[in-house]
Amino acid sequence: MYAVLINEDQSLAWSEVPEPVLKPGEILIDVHATALNRADLLQRAGNYPPPPGWPEWMGLEVAGVVAETPADCRWKVGDEVCALLGGGGYAERVAVPADMAVRIPEGLSMVEAAAIPEAFATSYLNLCIEGGMKAGDTVLIQAGASGLGIAAIQLVKSLGGKVMTTVSTQEKAEFVRRLGADVVVNRTVDDLGAAMEQHPVDIALDCISGPGLGQCIGKMAIGGRWIVIATLGGPMTEIDMDIFFRRGIKLIGSTLRSRSSAMKAEILTGLERTLWQSFSSGTIKPVIYKALPITEAEEAHAILQRRENIGKVVLTVNTPAS
Repeated sequence: MYAVLINEDQSLAWSEVPEPVLKPGEILIDVHATALNRADLLQRAGNYPPPPGWPEWMGLEVAGVVAETPADCRWKVGDEVCALLGGGGYAERVAVPADMAVRIPEGLSMVEAAAIPEAFATSYLNLCIEGGMKAGDTVLIQAGASGLGIAAIQLVKSLGGKVMTTVSTQEKAEFVRRLGADVVVNRTVDDLGAAMEQHPVDIALDCISGPGLGQCIGKMAIGGRWIVIATLGGPMTEIDMDIFFRRGIKLIGSTLRSRSSAMKAEILTGLERTLWQSFSSGTIKPVIYKALPITEAEEAHAILQRRENIGKVVLTVNTPAS
């Protein structure tokens, strides 16, 4: 089969690789679509290797058709599924633990389904499990027009929460308002700290971190949970610990990729129970910026590097873009 490999000069090549060998409890998926994530850029740069046991090539989520199953498996050959991966999605086929695949919501295309697992599972893990979100909570979502931000905004609104989110342009501000954001902070002209003083947040989902974390965390509501999932704004900050402990704030570090397969399966089960009907009814929608053939992975990465996309970029395999 073929997969997208990273050359020594960090260019990408659609290259022949060995066929997947199924381990006990795994299914084989013929990949029809795989969505990009910013983690793919980090892996390409050599800074985010896949967990042990997963392929060396990139790809954290796919949609496709089950091609092979073990005995006594809940899946049948021909079932259409989307799956969360530790890596290996940029390929014609991928082996995945059976419990890390879920049925595609009724009415969604392969391209749309490929954009669900990583962003929505990350949102569900951090907001519902780590953050303990409940109806009425105010949630700060950094980078609201990103793939993760779009998923998180829709999850919070579906669960009865209020959304404050940050963006970098007026175009993105208008987009997240249409998506349902209640308070929009344009980082280029607005002060996030001032917005938080006016609208104290109960939970923050933060992929930015950097100096702004320390400047804002003390402005949370009492008992607030600030969840850090990336440090795109830098790894260092300074926190006033006196305010921090007096307000009972929790600072939580969290990654999805390093979780066990069993934990990921639990997250997907909760996600399917909570949101699948909303996907089928159209209440919640994966937002697709562009779908490209997998042989154009270089251009797909360039879109993310230029930060031009609002929504997910998807690579198609074995099927026309849709």
